[in-house]
Amino acid sequence: MTKEISQNILKELLGLLSLEQIEEDIFRGQSQDLGYGNVFGGQVLGQALSAASRTVPDNLGAHSLHGYFIRAGDASCPIVYMVERTRDGHSFTTRRVKAVQKGRTIFSMSASFHKFEQGFEHQDPMPDVPGPEGLESDYDMIERYAKKIPEDIAKKLLYQKPIELRVVNPVDPFHPAPMPPDKYVWLRTTGPLPDDVAIHRYMLAYASDFHLVPTALYPHAKTFWSGDMQVASLDHCIWFHRDFRMDDWLLHVIHSPSAARARGLNFGSIYTRDGKLVASVAQEGLIRRLDKNLDKNLDKKLGRL
Repeated sequence: MTKEISQNILKELLGLLSLEQIEEDIFRGQSQDLGYGNVFGGQVLGQALSAASRTVPDNLGAHSLHGYFIRAGDASCPIVYMVERTRDGHSFTTRRVKAVQKGRTIFSMSASFHKFEQGFEHQDPMPDVPGPEGLESDYDMIERYAKKIPEDIAKKLLYQKPIELRVVNPVDPFHPAPMPPDKYVWLRTTGPLPDDVAIHRYMLAYASDFHLVPTALYPHAKTFWSGDMQVASLDHCIWFHRDFRMDDWLLHVIHSPSAARARGLNFGSIYTRDGKLVASVAQEGLIRRLDKNLDKNLDKKLGRL
C-alpha cells in the first residue's frame, strides 16, 4: 500500500469520526461497511465519543465511557447522535449520547470527562510478548484465506483499513484449535494523526472493538467464521488513564475470564510500546452456538417442550 493511499484511507476515517453538526448537540455521522454485514461497533463507539467531546470544553478529556449496543446498525445509512448535557462540573462533566438510525435507538452511551490533575500512579506491567515487526497483519491474513470467504464479503474485507492490526498469537480462522482465552494484538493507524488528544481517544474507541469477542471463543475452538456461531458485541466500556498516540504502536492485551449462557466477557489492557498502560477495556459479547439439537434439549430442560 503506497503512502498516498494509506493517507487517503486514514483521512476517510478521520472524516467519518468528525461528524456533521445538524443542530445544537445533535450530530450526524456517515457509516462504512467493513464486510461484517452491519455497522462495525467500533464506528459507533468512536462517533458517539466524538459527538460527546464536541460539547465539552477543551480542557476536559474523556476518562471513561460505558455503552450498550441495542440494535444492529445499517451500514448503508447515516447515524444521528443526540447528546444530553447531564452535568457540567468544575472537575468532571458527564454526557449521555443516543445513536439513532431509521427512528430507532441502536446504541446508548454515558461518557465522563475530567480536567487534568496530578496524583498517585501505579499500573500493571506490560506482558513480555514479541513486538509487531514480522507479524502478519489482519489484512494479509484475510488475503491468505480469501478463497474460503464468500467473494462479496472478501472484497469488502480486502478494502485497505486505516488501522493496522497484528496478532501475536493468531488462530486459523477456519480450523481453530483450543487455546487459552488470551490474545495479544498490536495496533496503530496507517499514518500520522493531528496533535489533538480527543482525536486519538475516539480513534482508540473505534479500534478497541477489534478482536475482543473472538478471544472468548479461543478455548472452544471456534471463531467469528465458524458457521454455527452468532457473534456480536453487547456492551463496551473504556477507561482512559494516560495520554497516547494512535499513530504509534499500542499493544492490546485481551483476556476472557468467563463464558456462560451464550455470553463471553473480555477485558483489555492497552499499552504503549514502552510499557505505559494508557487504557482499560471491558466488553461482553454474544457467542451463541446455532445448534438446533442443543436448543431443543434446552427447551426440554426448561419445560418448553
